[in-house]
Amino acid sequence: QVQLVESGGGLVQAGGSLRLSCAASGSIWRIDAMAWYRQAPGKQRELVATITGGSSTNYTDSVKGRFTISRDNAKKTMYLQMSSLKPEDTAVYYCNAAIRQTWWEPFSDYWGQGTQVTVSS
Repeated sequence: QVQLVESGGGLVQAGGSLRLSCAASGSIWRIDAMAWYRQAPGKQRELVATITGGSSTNYTDSVKGRFTISRDNAKKTMYLQMSSLKPEDTAVYYCNAAIRQTWWEPFSDYWGQGTQVTVSS
C-alpha cells in the first residue's frame, strides 16, 4: 500500500506564507514525477507545479515567482513553499506522484487527501 499525506495547510492573511508537505509512505521502490494540484470551490482541479525525478520544475503562470516546489528523495517528501499569498490562492491543495512499488511494475498514479489553504484579504 502506498499513501500520500499532505500537511501544512491553514488560514493565512494575504501577503503571508505557508509551506505544504507531501510525505509518501508504504511499499515504494521509486518515485518519479511529483506535482501539486489545487481545487477552489466551484472550479476544476488545476495543476500548480511539477517536479521531475531529476528535480526539474515547472509552474503555472499564476504562481510563478511566488511558489517553489522541491523534494527530498531520501525522505520521500515533496514541498510547496508559498509566498505572497493572494485570496485567489484559496483552495484545497492535493499532491500527486508517479510511484513504482517494485522494479518490475509500471509507475502508478497516487493522490493525497488534500489540505485546505485559505487566504484572507
